[in-house]
Amino acid sequence: MIREVVQQAIATGYLSLAAENEMQHNFSSSKCDLEDLNAFMSLQLAAMAGRVRQESLESINLPKNYGKI
Repeated sequence: MIREVVQQAIATGYLSLAAENEMQHNFSSSKCDLEDLNAFMSLQLAAMAGRVRQESLESINLPKNYGKI
């Protein structure tokens, strides 16, 4: 369930690649409802605020000064 994955990611501050793939599978198979969508939006806000790290983004090799002005 998407809500469970989101709750765990927010609690731990980390979204694994496996959990991200599980959410994508649930979305693509229409196994989600409005509460799942709201939970996903909360996860996106937490990630944008830096409260949740995403393994899928950590595997990208960006220069250390990327995004700094």
